Amino acid sequence: MTAASHDTVESVLTSLIRDVPDFPKPGIVFKDITPLLEDAAGFRACIEALAARVSPHRPDALVAIESRGFIFGAPLALHLGLPLIVVRKPGKLPRATESVAYQLEYGEDRLEVHADAIRAGHRYALVDDVLATGGTAEAVTSLITRLGGQMACAAFPLELGFLGGRARLAGAVTESLVRYG
Repeated sequence: MTAASHDTVESVLTSLIRDVPDFPKPGIVFKDITPLLEDAAGFRACIEALAARVSPHRPDALVAIESRGFIFGAPLALHLGLPLIVVRKPGKLPRATESVAYQLEYGEDRLEVHADAIRAGHRYALVDDVLATGGTAEAVTSLITRLGGQMACAAFPLELGFLGGRARLAGAVTESLVRYG
């Protein structure tokens, strides 16, 4: 993708991301991606731009994080002709799983992947909707590497740079299409 086409995609995506003040609580400006999802041409441009960013890293499969990561991961996997591996909340996957715990602002949560989904030596591109604090992406990255996989990259349509999530993924190439702060 050329710099000019990246600028065009970024401006299209930025125009389709709506600021919602004071959501989910006062003082927060929420970046709403639903207008992007409602615009077929904009959503297509987003998936094509993500594909252009992910493809050079030569992943063997994509790993999408529940639930909004699935929205971007599924069409991206289809576009790139790659398998899609889903990471879900506990108790949602039907076969044997491996899990990882991670810290939330108030407490702890867990994510799971099928135990046989990550293959040693294979390269994985992690996909989620937004890179914010990086806690969830960091946890999934550690799960992938613990199971013998290699990180090809982590990709996000949207990055909230002022929250420092990129620093938590220091060992992984991180791609984002639109970055705030």
